[in-house]
Amino acid sequence: MTFDQIALFILFGLLFALLIWGRIRYDLLAFSALIVATIMGLVPTDSVFSGFGHPAVVIIALVLVVSKGLMNSGAIELVASKVLSASAGLSRHIGILSIVGAGLSAIINNVAALALLMPLDIEAARKAGRAPGLSLMPLSFATILGGMITLIGTPPNIVIAQYRQDALGEPFSMFAFTPVGLVVAISGIIFVTLVGWRLLPGHLKAAPQPDDQAESLYVAELKVGDSARDKDLTVGELYPLADDKDVNILGLIRHGARLRGFAARERIFPGDFLVVEGDPKGIEAFMGTAKLDFAGSDKHKPGLTGESLSLREAIVPDNARIAHRSAFDLSLLHGHGVTLLGLSRQGKHVHARVRHMQVRPGDVLLLLGSSERLEAAINWLGVLPLEGKSTGLAQRNKAALAIGAFGLAIAAAVSGLVYLPVALAACVLVYGVAGLIGGREVYEAVEWKVIVLLGSLIPLGQAFETSGSAQLIASNIVTITQGYPAWVTLGVLMVVTMTLSDFLNNVATCLIAAPIGVQIANALGVNPDPFLMGVAVAASCAFLTPIGHKNNTIIMGPGGYRFGDYWRMGLPLELLVLTVALPAILVAWPL
Repeated sequence: MTFDQIALFILFGLLFALLIWGRIRYDLLAFSALIVATIMGLVPTDSVFSGFGHPAVVIIALVLVVSKGLMNSGAIELVASKVLSASAGLSRHIGILSIVGAGLSAIINNVAALALLMPLDIEAARKAGRAPGLSLMPLSFATILGGMITLIGTPPNIVIAQYRQDALGEPFSMFAFTPVGLVVAISGIIFVTLVGWRLLPGHLKAAPQPDDQAESLYVAELKVGDSARDKDLTVGELYPLADDKDVNILGLIRHGARLRGFAARERIFPGDFLVVEGDPKGIEAFMGTAKLDFAGSDKHKPGLTGESLSLREAIVPDNARIAHRSAFDLSLLHGHGVTLLGLSRQGKHVHARVRHMQVRPGDVLLLLGSSERLEAAINWLGVLPLEGKSTGLAQRNKAALAIGAFGLAIAAAVSGLVYLPVALAACVLVYGVAGLIGGREVYEAVEWKVIVLLGSLIPLGQAFETSGSAQLIASNIVTITQGYPAWVTLGVLMVVTMTLSDFLNNVATCLIAAPIGVQIANALGVNPDPFLMGVAVAASCAFLTPIGHKNNTIIMGPGGYRFGDYWRMGLPLELLVLTVALPAILVAWPL
């Protein structure tokens, strides 16, 4: 072994040990390792930061921004809400949820797919009176499996595709992963639907206790827009939709005065205000589905010059500027561009107009506006924002535009007309012009820790390969499996990669395992594509621990999982993936 090989093995050994330890941020560790390697002369100075401009890094960042735009359009939520039902049996619910999750993960980032579906699953579990932990782990695993189907579904596929371009001169195409990924995803979904959830420990199967800290219920006023002009619609006809969104319709305001009673038989006209009661998510969903507006909606214009809108909850202390005054008195809408959409007063019903109501200390306000204006208004009003109480406002009228722009970008990339990063960047630009994402959201949508990790590890991975370290490991694996068919060697590589991915970041695993796979194929004199595909599949299959994949970490708290719960479903699933993926790879990508 040369000095460079010894130094790189020691450096990677320390890096992996610290990553498994988990006490230090993985992006800082990777960046530190890159700087140390450069100082030691292991990475050339002129390529030390080349990883940050690598196509894989750009694609991952753009996919995250596009996913945010699709989520803001409400298109994905609309599809999911149509197929999910709290009345379905658990196996049927998990099956439908897993199919939707896997399908979404194939076209958007799998972390974004989970973030979108998890609240819907938790709400369905609450309505069905069961523990959310019974379905959240199957959902997480399904989104991970679905990400394997296409190039943009998961970072390992993007890394492997771009590594193939560096090593063999041509990247994997958008749907090159589909033959293997689809077989694996279907097999995995069948398993988690019929068998997997039954293997979960008993402490997850107990019915949840009633939540003593339920969501605050707000009284809000929603404006009827011009779309009601051609509809002969009464207030009572909106009751079924309101029930579906867990919202109560309390009455109707016309010409500034509230009509008597619930006004169920009253026809709705443009300019009327519906008085509703519900939690912020329910109010937002009802407002979007019923195509209602809010006071001052014409003043909020998100896009390249602004931001998308969101709802924030804030409590009123004794010394707040708004205490004993109304939003109208303070010109909150016209002076600060923020709407007081709703008010919660310790469960009591309120009968005055929300914007004209005198706010009392202890009230909780539901404020609507852009992020910057909300922050400024909250500080000016002297109210205290509730941590984690923010709800995005979906722009459902732009769902068709969002889907069309994304579909056109993918079609242009698949046909070879436009380079994939450029096509995705054009889609982001369309979303910005259309107001689906704001300037701040473009940066907030990107998982910068992953970008720094990947940008730091790419030059290290290249040094690992050029120093002959990958060749050294490949030679040892070939020696161990000597005398066996090449597919056995491929299976060993997949097992090693899968094991590493359960404890390391899957991007880091890919960057090390990919060159080893190519070197093994070269040593055996076979096609390297099956080995690259095997690394992509194995690196994505992190089902044994909550730290192997971000999706597993996200569900740990809401699902009530312990560290040792994951292997119960994860171990048989990983064995199933190996059993199914290996022959699928050999058929789709012959040796």
